[in-house]
Amino acid sequence: MTSTTDGSADPGTARAAAASGTTRVGTLPAVTETAQSPPNPPPPDSDLDALVSRTTDRAVGALLGLQHQQGWWKGDLETNVTMDAEDLLLREFLGIRDEATTAAAARFVRGEQRPDGTWATFYGGPGDLSATIEAYVALRLAGDEPRAPHMARASAWVREHGGVARSRVFTRIWLALFGWWSWDELPEMPPELMYLPKWVPLNIYSFGSWARQTIVPLTVVCAFRPAHRAPFRLDELHRDPARPVPERRTASVRSWEGAFQRLDRTLHAYRRVHSRALRRAALRSAERWIIVRQENDGCWGGIQPPAVYSLIALRLLGYDLQHPVMKAGLAALDSFAVWRDGESPGSEGEQAGAAPDGPVRMIEACQSPVWDTCLATIALADAGVPRDHPALRSAAEWMLGEQVVRPGDWSVRRPQLAPGGWSFEFDNDNYPDTDDTAEVALALRRVHHPELRGVDRAVARAAAWNLGMQSRSGGWGAFDADNTSAFPNRLPFCDFGEVIDPPSADVSAHVLEMLAAEGRQSDPQFRKGLAWLLSEQEPTGAWFGRWGVNYLYGTGSVLPALAAAGLPSAHPAMRRAVRWLESVQNDDGGWGEDLRSYIDAEWVANGTSTASQTGWALMALLAAGERGSDAVHGGLRWLAATQRADGTWDEPYFTGTGFPWDFSINYHLYRLVFPLTALGRYLHGDGLPHRTA
Repeated sequence: MTSTTDGSADPGTARAAAASGTTRVGTLPAVTETAQSPPNPPPPDSDLDALVSRTTDRAVGALLGLQHQQGWWKGDLETNVTMDAEDLLLREFLGIRDEATTAAAARFVRGEQRPDGTWATFYGGPGDLSATIEAYVALRLAGDEPRAPHMARASAWVREHGGVARSRVFTRIWLALFGWWSWDELPEMPPELMYLPKWVPLNIYSFGSWARQTIVPLTVVCAFRPAHRAPFRLDELHRDPARPVPERRTASVRSWEGAFQRLDRTLHAYRRVHSRALRRAALRSAERWIIVRQENDGCWGGIQPPAVYSLIALRLLGYDLQHPVMKAGLAALDSFAVWRDGESPGSEGEQAGAAPDGPVRMIEACQSPVWDTCLATIALADAGVPRDHPALRSAAEWMLGEQVVRPGDWSVRRPQLAPGGWSFEFDNDNYPDTDDTAEVALALRRVHHPELRGVDRAVARAAAWNLGMQSRSGGWGAFDADNTSAFPNRLPFCDFGEVIDPPSADVSAHVLEMLAAEGRQSDPQFRKGLAWLLSEQEPTGAWFGRWGVNYLYGTGSVLPALAAAGLPSAHPAMRRAVRWLESVQNDDGGWGEDLRSYIDAEWVANGTSTASQTGWALMALLAAGERGSDAVHGGLRWLAATQRADGTWDEPYFTGTGFPWDFSINYHLYRLVFPLTALGRYLHGDGLPHRTA
């Protein structure tokens, strides 16, 4: 298998193996983290419909109780400790790190450490080199001594796995900011990149939206090459502190790796001979680009990485910490902090012997109110909540106010397209996405809003915008159209995850489902999108999941779209998918899939049953006409048996993705909205007043 920089297998290789129908093997540990015991399992002869009704009612009550008074929902968005470590490193670099924040962040980081001394990037996952290095440095900032047992275990593991030299580029950039790593040993990204025309490979619009937002400020940082005074040494994280950088082989010039190695050497040489006037102009252009894209809430793109690097870049460009741009940016990052009072650490932290002694602070990589609100609205409507219920009307009113009606970065490729999308976060007008836009439209159509004409106008704008964002292949990416260049992923700089935004089956399915609800099935663009989606089905019968884990998410997204498009349940694509879902159902009746399915085909649709993934499988089977099947009944009984007394479900496992394998997400609301949607559709159908073309 092809390996990434930390020795893990490449997701593309695993996907190819999965497509061949490899038999799944392997097991996951059982869930050990339970806040409340579930009710006793029902007896075998319980009436299923009555059981599902009771389970649904409890879940509806739980979800209604989580709505904000302004109409939105937002669950915690949990990722990994690199967010917390980088937040502390940023504060150290800017000179604003305080004892209370550091201590609370350190309690969270300690609580996530595994017994072997490492930190993983998802619950139950293997130790990750870069995450372990960054967490270790964060705890050093908090005053943890290298000789402490938990620290000694971590540093020993880091050395055993190659030390800092084997970590990701972004980890080494953070270390270079403090002189712990040499800038000469990092890939070069000059700010003159801003001037590459849009038709030239590797211009900033060749990168996905999340990547270009990060790379532009990083070109400024790399141009300055700052070295803040280090508060301590990190010799213990190198295999050989006297020679921290091992010799690297040069790949063949006929290989992509060799070609980009030589390109990087050329860029390093350019640094020594560049025009100072051109460099100053490029830095000014990057500065303007960053400032223009700061959102109303002070953040950039609503996500943490562009925010931290933009703040560092602007500080290097001379912005004082009291400057309004800097103050707003820091305030936005503070809003990403989730504070919890004296909570117990997770099961892995307990195994490592950690214990909280005060408030705990976790940093969200971003916040998902629009996404959570539209999914919650769909779940409640499909569960039979009246369409004019105050909670649904309030949610619809809030969503209508969040529609983006001005051009953003997407308009670089679609300059004539009128805006009309929705973004994922509270404030992110530059980067609405087709996925949120589709789901918000589907949610609005489920609500009886008193201003129906306003809803019609908003949904019509959304449908037109999504149609305009279709890629040439027929599918839809999330943030850009035709963002498919193969070059950015090959740059030595880009080893942190997916950096382009090609069409994906899950996003395309949601768009098609929305367009079908608007009666657009006969539209040539719809038919082209449907043909593309059908062509993406794997030989196993499943679809790959880009933004959720993994084939269960892809398949759970596609089958409802195919049904909405008018495909009969007897269609061969539907039958293949049903057979696959039945074949991967767990013995307990639920479904689960581990994130390792992105790199190892043995994990495809293989994992401990989770509420969200069971919901996806049930949504797919119900869309395919399997309401009376044993598989559906088994899944429903599993949901009923594992529901907590408060109407929710336990789900420590990560079932969302930012980048497949490289950046994993536990959406805390997924464990409620998707099981409820499935339960409701079993009882009532999908709750959408369908239109026919």
